[in-house]
Amino acid sequence: MRRCDVVFVPELYALRLTLRQTKTLQFREGEHVIFVTGSKGAPLDPVRLYQDYVAAHPAAPTDPFFMFRGADGVLQPLTFDGLASGVKELVALLGLDPSQYASHSLRRGGASGALASGLAPFFTRFQGDWKSEIRLAWHCAGSYRSWDGRGGCDGARQRFLPEMAWDDNTNLDKARKLLVPIKEKYGDALTWGDLIVLAGTTAIESMGAPVLGFCAGRIDDVDGTSSLELGPTPEQQAVAPCTRGDGMCEQPLGQTTMGLIYVNPEGLMGNPVPNNSVAGIRSSFGRMGMNDSETVALIGGGHAFGKTHGACPTGAGPGPLKSPSNPWPGTCGSGPMKGRGPNTFTSGFEGSWTTRPTEWTNQYFRNLLGFEWVKHKGPGGHWQWKPTSRKGASGAAATADLPNIMMLTADMALLEDPEYLKYTKIFSQDLEALNTAFSHAWYKLMTRDMGPYSRCLGKAPMLPPPQPFQLQLPAPPAKLADFNAVKADVAGLLKTDTENAAKFTRLAWQCANTFRATDYAGGCNGARIRFSPQKDWPSNKGLDQVLKLLEPVKKKYPSLSWADLIVLAGTTALQQAAADAGSGSVDLKFCGGRTDAADGKGTDVLEPRSYVNASVALADNAKVMGLTPREAVALAGMLRSTAQQQSLGYSGSWASSAAGQSRQDNSYFKVLLNNIWEPSKSASGKDEFKAKGNAKLFMMPSDVAIKRSPAFAAHAGEYAKDNAKFLQALAGAWTKVMNADRFDGPAGNVCTKKA
Repeated sequence: MRRCDVVFVPELYALRLTLRQTKTLQFREGEHVIFVTGSKGAPLDPVRLYQDYVAAHPAAPTDPFFMFRGADGVLQPLTFDGLASGVKELVALLGLDPSQYASHSLRRGGASGALASGLAPFFTRFQGDWKSEIRLAWHCAGSYRSWDGRGGCDGARQRFLPEMAWDDNTNLDKARKLLVPIKEKYGDALTWGDLIVLAGTTAIESMGAPVLGFCAGRIDDVDGTSSLELGPTPEQQAVAPCTRGDGMCEQPLGQTTMGLIYVNPEGLMGNPVPNNSVAGIRSSFGRMGMNDSETVALIGGGHAFGKTHGACPTGAGPGPLKSPSNPWPGTCGSGPMKGRGPNTFTSGFEGSWTTRPTEWTNQYFRNLLGFEWVKHKGPGGHWQWKPTSRKGASGAAATADLPNIMMLTADMALLEDPEYLKYTKIFSQDLEALNTAFSHAWYKLMTRDMGPYSRCLGKAPMLPPPQPFQLQLPAPPAKLADFNAVKADVAGLLKTDTENAAKFTRLAWQCANTFRATDYAGGCNGARIRFSPQKDWPSNKGLDQVLKLLEPVKKKYPSLSWADLIVLAGTTALQQAAADAGSGSVDLKFCGGRTDAADGKGTDVLEPRSYVNASVALADNAKVMGLTPREAVALAGMLRSTAQQQSLGYSGSWASSAAGQSRQDNSYFKVLLNNIWEPSKSASGKDEFKAKGNAKLFMMPSDVAIKRSPAFAAHAGEYAKDNAKFLQALAGAWTKVMNADRFDGPAGNVCTKKA
């Protein structure tokens, strides 16, 4: 840095720094201009320190900025070796061991803090600017949607199609390449998902921003199959179609525009009208589970760093679909600078939101509120906004030395909504409020797809305590209930009413089938089916009465949780029903140790999903739960009573006799495959199917979908022919679902460990 690269700006009481090409700018982007604001009267006021330094060390404009006087009193440039030597001399004067300190000890404490928290040293040795790693982590985790738990950085599927080719992920292959040496060094011990999230989090901390911590334990996928439903693909069109047209996509999709993470930053349908973007921002962030405060903190906090790239009017070049080996090579510039530095194109917008884009500040919010803005077309051909004058100023002061910053239409939208504006004002005035909101929102963004806290690896202080979105459960009691005695009491209830078997089975199934392998949410651990919203779902109608049947057993055993009782009652019912059918002993293993939640908060996202038809629902529900078609078909053959079906609004069940409703065998599959099913509606308006020629037999659309879907029908045929195979498959699938939420680390299960 030369003496002329630092200039005092009296009107702003700030220093204007011009940073030219350095090793810390990974793409050699040429010069960057940042402003360092002074603080009059403060002991470490940078403006006063600068003025004192310049007065004491006069030099020519082209001389190096950092100089010192040698023993002979002559000014000479400060070299790295000179700085290192000086630091060690100062450390020695303080009575400390100089070998433990170096010139980098004077840097901002992000790296030091990371190391102190247990972060391996390699994460602090990146060569280059960290800004792209923040975007990499954000876009990896930001694909999460709460409707079905898909997306997020667990799996690190951003490395594969379709996510790799999204417009919002342009040039992120370069950011991943920066991490390749680290990944290669640590191999399978470090997953891409953990590396991407930790790199982004450490990058934020290194620039002075607060971070809550890091939850490790992501498991990498081998391809992008699990992102097919994120689109744009035929699978996405079937499961989550964008019915209103691209740019106005609604739930179940997480984003409003295909190929983007949230909304079109240029404005709704590319029109720069800020007010029109408000609904899309609230909706898309809400689909990810973020409230208004978290939304504003993430937008403004994320835009405190870095810049957009759109100075090249001809774009980034072909993406991975057309150029898999060299995506987005750039179309501007030549030689080493082709597609780099001033020739870079990512989003098509150009500029930074603040004058200090490598530092954590709340300047984004102060800029948003402090200037009048006008829309214009940037060099990349997209609408963006630039300041025209300072609010509250008049005359020449209003337009003097306006900073070279920009805003996007999605940023301007924060001024158009009362709630967003409220938080914008709070964060502009209170950095600590922003610190708290952003650190918690970032951790939630990075961790939401990881499931319960028990899946996190790490130790405090790097691993923070459980957060509300992780729905932490209490620990099980030191001594569990006598499950053999509980089982005997449940068996006694089964003898009092032949329909109790089907009731207990359905209660356990409805409690456990909320589990999602996509984000490890749901399941019966916690027994939240006792509370709203789950108890109020139409699909759970009547289950409150089944819980009342079990209350005497619950009261008898003080250490027995509702969650364990519900699962054990359903398991016992299936075992007894199989024995009553003459099928012999069915191997249904029970694993105790579940605990109960205090309420049902946070489970609204687990509500049964609606699909375009029953066949899509059959296949996707199985996929979300982590079931194979064979397992899903076996579970469809569980006990089902006529009274239960009628309480749900159907006309009846496939089992016309009381005996058939309390005996567990393969009769369901025989009835399903040996009848012709005609569509009809129940008296309450439910879609259902009735057997041709038999007015007493009814099937639900999900049942008939099994018969009509080749991948599922084949298993139904197998089970219809072989009762033993069916019961074996049912036992395995039932146990899998009942224990799916019993986590022991990222991939472990406490029930497998006990077995």
